[in-house]
Amino acid sequence: MNSLAYALLSMLIRKSCTGYELTQFLETFWQAKHSQIYPLLKKLENADMLTFVYEHQTAKPDKKIYTITPKGKEVLSEWIATKPSPPVSRDEFLIKAYAIWLTDTETASELFNERIDFYQKKIDFRKEKIAEMELAYGQQLLDPTASHFGRYILFKRKLKLEQDEVEWCQWVLSILVNNTEQASI
Repeated sequence: MNSLAYALLSMLIRKSCTGYELTQFLETFWQAKHSQIYPLLKKLENADMLTFVYEHQTAKPDKKIYTITPKGKEVLSEWIATKPSPPVSRDEFLIKAYAIWLTDTETASELFNERIDFYQKKIDFRKEKIAEMELAYGQQLLDPTASHFGRYILFKRKLKLEQDEVEWCQWVLSILVNNTEQASI
């Protein structure tokens, strides 16, 4: 099994979901396309690690609601106890930042402003979801044995990383602006 399969089982351990919902939930820590998720769900089903039921919808195709099985839970529990692989990081923006000296200040500033806008939307979303969790679960979120604990600490970590990214971009923009002002004197 690959890490994405374990990620899907991790989502399903909390609640039953559709494939679409799984894609949405995964965005917090994994970039996966529907074309990756649905074949993997089928493999997990064939391995008896999850099951599904059809939910009837009016004027739409029926949707599958996936649920983890006891075997899936056992496999997931065993995997959690193993050492994780080193993290993989790929970010096209950082490559551009590395070679930013090849462009003009206006283009560089635009790149960083777009990055800030992108992450600000993520920050707003993350804060909203954290507030919803805190309202719904209160102190239970600080109980490491509660099913929402992992999601809560993950969202808090992602929020911090997103805020740090915006702060870094603003720092770079201040350098770009300062450099532009110095050049015009």
